[in-house]
Amino acid sequence: MIVASEFLFASMGATVKTVAISGMPNEMTVFLRNLFGLLVLVPFLLHAGVAELKTAVPRLHLLRGLAGLGAMYCFFYALAHLHLADGMLLKMTTPLFMPLIAWLWLSEALRPATVLAVMLGFAGVYFVLLPEGELNPVALVGLAGGALAAVAKSTVRRLGRTEPNLRVVFWFSTIGVLVSAVPLTWAWQQPTPSQWGWLIAIGILGTSGQLFLTRGYAIAPSGRISPFTYFSVVFGATYGYLFWDEIPATTFFLGALLIAIAGVLTLFTRTPRQLRN
Repeated sequence: MIVASEFLFASMGATVKTVAISGMPNEMTVFLRNLFGLLVLVPFLLHAGVAELKTAVPRLHLLRGLAGLGAMYCFFYALAHLHLADGMLLKMTTPLFMPLIAWLWLSEALRPATVLAVMLGFAGVYFVLLPEGELNPVALVGLAGGALAAVAKSTVRRLGRTEPNLRVVFWFSTIGVLVSAVPLTWAWQQPTPSQWGWLIAIGILGTSGQLFLTRGYAIAPSGRISPFTYFSVVFGATYGYLFWDEIPATTFFLGALLIAIAGVLTLFTRTPRQLRN
């Protein structure tokens, strides 16, 4: 399930890069990704009823929506302008930020082993950000996406105490559509037939990947699943090489190894209570 979900996410990343190269603005891609995601929810919403969507914590939903949308903008931009493998790897920095946010916001204990794991991960980020000794500003955008995604996931944890999954997903999709529609006032351009095909594929691949990921976490402990999420980097590197002749820098492999090890360690160095959360 998890390997399949990461294959779908990497395929979505390759599609995002393809449609960006064709001249589609990032603002358009993000909006239509959110719109198609919301349309997928319609049958479930009709079955559940409007009452299921009422919430007593609108501010948390707004924070989750804005953070998640910001992460999407950052990742899509990074995927369009970096090697695909680099963009997918920066997406995987989210676990490095999670313990820090949980410590600052949720008052969770930050164990010394977790701090060391996070430091190891950011050492790996250094090698990705400076592949040839020079800072790539676009990579910083991808890293910012990792931080924003961590905020979004931490918010989901808070919402999970009182809110059902459908309500959380609905408000995220709705906020995403409404906010990402604003830039269309200056960024709209009519997609070509082929671009429509790529944009629809982005929606299908992203939604399908999320369904597989959710199912995987439902049937297996997160500790067993976490290492397999890094397959998206392998798939991304394969797509990049096959379609754009992208060959990662030598330092990429060292950075990828450090980030992957750190991501797994941040999970195993947390307390049983934190893992349940």
